Amino acid sequence: MGQQPLLAVDEARTRIFAALSITGSETVALSDALGRVLAEEAIARRTQPPADLSAMDGYAVRADDVTQIPARLRIVGEVPAGGFHDGTVGKGEAVRIFTGAPLPNGTDSIVIQEDTARDGDVVVVNEAGARGQHVRVTGLDFRTGDAGLPVGRKLSSADIAFAAAMNLPTLAVHKRPVIAFFSTGDELVPPGTEPGPNQIVSANNAGLAALVAEAGGIPLDLGIARDDEDDIRAVAARAADADMLVTLGGASVGEHDLVQRALAPAGLDIDFWKIAMRPGKPLMFGRLGDLPMLGLPGNPVSAFVCATLFLRPAIARMQAGDSALHTAQARLGRALPANGAREDYIRAALDHVPDELPVATPFETQDSSMLSVLARAGCLVIRPVGAPAAQAGETVTVLPLRA
Repeated sequence: MGQQPLLAVDEARTRIFAALSITGSETVALSDALGRVLAEEAIARRTQPPADLSAMDGYAVRADDVTQIPARLRIVGEVPAGGFHDGTVGKGEAVRIFTGAPLPNGTDSIVIQEDTARDGDVVVVNEAGARGQHVRVTGLDFRTGDAGLPVGRKLSSADIAFAAAMNLPTLAVHKRPVIAFFSTGDELVPPGTEPGPNQIVSANNAGLAALVAEAGGIPLDLGIARDDEDDIRAVAARAADADMLVTLGGASVGEHDLVQRALAPAGLDIDFWKIAMRPGKPLMFGRLGDLPMLGLPGNPVSAFVCATLFLRPAIARMQAGDSALHTAQARLGRALPANGAREDYIRAALDHVPDELPVATPFETQDSSMLSVLARAGCLVIRPVGAPAAQAGETVTVLPLRA
């Protein structure tokens, strides 16, 4: 590839998104729906509550009978949750009732147990409120036909409970995109292997598999390709049925960075290469035939930062979900120098302070090979191109890395 101007981060993300296809849908049980993205609206199949229900233990009464306190009412029945009182409650009558039980015909209010005294078949009401007090009216939560959960929603545990209450045993969700990936390099060996001379343990595959799964995709780990064009092509060919191929390393300009050269005969068409960001400048995106392909840097921190900025939102985009980067504001924990011509993503500790903005303190060492620093980081401090020097205490934009 010839020289190419560095692409802005936002423009790179826009071009990646434009090349992606939305996955189809599938129907899954509620037990498998957590974290999935809705492909169809969840429509209530019942009304909740289905009748006027008592919200408290006490007595179901007619509000007109307890306007003057104390009031003595004859107890004509008892209704537990799941039960029902036959007949209509008349003037001067009450029914013992428990939380969740339907109001008997003729009653319109609940007097809580603590505001009464019982004397045989008579209840003495010592305190009473307005009509409808402590009553959950029919349809208070939702009604049959209501749209409960919208398309594109990433389902939480509360959403699952809501769907169950709507009497939905299954939900239509987008299929998880399959993200195939492999690392390149003769120097790499898998974790648990004793490295030979001049070899290192590969961390990228394990880290990327976890990130893909966390983002809602299905990781397909193709292993490590040797620094050999035929081997790179053979490994890449195993990604044919995936939704995206990601390479780790081999996308720069060095003599042994072979990915572009190896995959060009297989139909690799480069959209862009090299981003105005740090770390992660040698980011590549294009298509291998019809397959979107993202080339991440080989340095593990650079790979993680680029995957966070580009791959994670791409996985959301492929499921028609929320692909925005949810940044936040924080106070800077120590001074930073002026920034240059590349957008900088600085690893920092993030300390939460009650009733104040959190404090983001950049680590002194930002070397892109140091995973120990990345593991301690709670956020990335985002420094725009040409940002002036910043002093401790100034407000900065951060991208949180942990919930």
